[in-house]
Amino acid sequence: MAGAFVRHRGLIAFAAGGAMAEATLLSFLAPSARPLAPQVTALPPLAAYHDLRWLFAFNQPWLGFTGALVLLVVARSAVDAVLLILAWPRETEPDIPRPRFLPSLVSCAVLTVLVGLVMSPVVTLMFGVALLPFSWPYLAAVPILLGTAVALSQGGVGQAWWRRLPPARTVAWVIATFGVLSLASVLMTHLDTPGIVAVAGLAGIVDARAWYGLTAAAVRGAAERPPHPWQWRAALWRIRRALRSRTNWVPVAPLAAVMVLALVVGLARLAFTGNVRFASGGGDVVAGAVAGERGDDGQVVARSAAGGTSASAAGRSGSAGKVSGAVLVVAGFGSTCCQSANALRAAEPHMLVRQFSYLGLDAAGQPIPYGLAGNMSIQVLGDRMAAQVDKLYQQARTPVDIVAESEGTLGLYAMLARHPHVPIGSVVLLSPIVEPGQAGHGVDTVPGAALTTLNALVGGMSPYGRSGAQALIESVSEVGASYFATVSRGTGRPWLAVIPLADAVTLPACPWPRNVIFIDAFHGGLLGDHSVQQMVEAFLTSGKVPDGDLADPVGGSQRDLRSAAQLIAAAAAAWRMPDLHSACPSS
Repeated sequence: MAGAFVRHRGLIAFAAGGAMAEATLLSFLAPSARPLAPQVTALPPLAAYHDLRWLFAFNQPWLGFTGALVLLVVARSAVDAVLLILAWPRETEPDIPRPRFLPSLVSCAVLTVLVGLVMSPVVTLMFGVALLPFSWPYLAAVPILLGTAVALSQGGVGQAWWRRLPPARTVAWVIATFGVLSLASVLMTHLDTPGIVAVAGLAGIVDARAWYGLTAAAVRGAAERPPHPWQWRAALWRIRRALRSRTNWVPVAPLAAVMVLALVVGLARLAFTGNVRFASGGGDVVAGAVAGERGDDGQVVARSAAGGTSASAAGRSGSAGKVSGAVLVVAGFGSTCCQSANALRAAEPHMLVRQFSYLGLDAAGQPIPYGLAGNMSIQVLGDRMAAQVDKLYQQARTPVDIVAESEGTLGLYAMLARHPHVPIGSVVLLSPIVEPGQAGHGVDTVPGAALTTLNALVGGMSPYGRSGAQALIESVSEVGASYFATVSRGTGRPWLAVIPLADAVTLPACPWPRNVIFIDAFHGGLLGDHSVQQMVEAFLTSGKVPDGDLADPVGGSQRDLRSAAQLIAAAAAAWRMPDLHSACPSS
């Protein structure tokens, strides 16, 4: 089998050469997008996913999008047809005809359109991840991508491929190709341009081998012959053929692809209703369990897990002594007010702790309680945060430390960009949204409309309603990147970022500052994690970042976690939207 594959020199040259050509082109036009290059000659579902992401990346209006889509379908179908013909085994049964270009082109075109329809939610999710980078949409999209690729892996090859599920060998080649392309992405982050082009060529050879395995499986299926009449297997063979003839009209492969999408949507629905829970490093459940009290004036008296009071309310500061510091805790999307701050154990005995309210302050200057927070523009969020920081500063007479989580970090970026002289001290970012707004978004563009529709569908399944996070998404697309760039240039304030390892799938594969600490957790819920609380308190007390060689809060070493995060980020880049900007700052 290996010798037969090596003799397909045209297949190898076409697959490897296509990957190397795209890697070379991207080295000049979009170097950060080079991890996508080996996918240009991959098996049809993965290659179509490659094309769709490039189509979405330019965020075109309907006319331009439609024209580009038609050209991509024709080009992809032609490339797949050529690969199919080049990969066809040379020694086949006499009655199995070799594929011709025009019928193969039509079959591949049907497959490309089908894959585009099924993969459109995946690409839309990835477009959303590029706009609002956090790991949950990415982690939902990858199973749909891989499941769809497996279900449609034999598409375009053989007659009536849509009537049957792929054989085990074809499934194995899809999974192996996915792994090799992820590994190629990892290697590319450590090489210069010649090395990257070489890796793309090697991955293209793997693509060629997968194409050969796909066509060989199709030939074996077509060459199936009935056993001798006197064998007992003949009866089973005839029964199977009879059942198959009765179900020829059933599109088994497309239905399997749709079922993958339905399964993920069903799990999301169960998660929203609370029937399925995902561990996320503590979460609000832990935050609620770490009880705190609310003073008569509305301020929070934070308590540790052991029950000892570690932060006094402003109204009690006169009897307890002088307030030595203040902390504003900004919870993320879907949080409630005002108990999330209770779990934070302040470092000094007279630290004033208050939770930020998404609804603002009442007439008495106290945070207004709310149910589920999140769907507002980051401009409004930043302005309200600035107002509450000013109020807390007036009470404490000392710069206010900020502990912000998830969406709260977006509000922090907006506050610092819009109110650069706000009186804040140290900054702690938990599950931060890094590099938001990198993908363009607009109502009149097809990707923007797709994201709006998907947001409405997901919002309809969730407690947030059909509006979902639309106001947040639109504001991030408008000003998120500029706000983040302003803050990234440096504020001169001590800062610490605690990033869940799962969020590495959204990070650029760059060297990160030592202010960045990774923990083994999912996105969100870190405010309620006792180990994270200890880390935050130590930072607020000393102003020093924990030593990178020390053990992290949940076991293992920070050095190992950073290495794992870099590996995950590099592998995930192969399946995200193409990065058209420079991912790593020059420093």
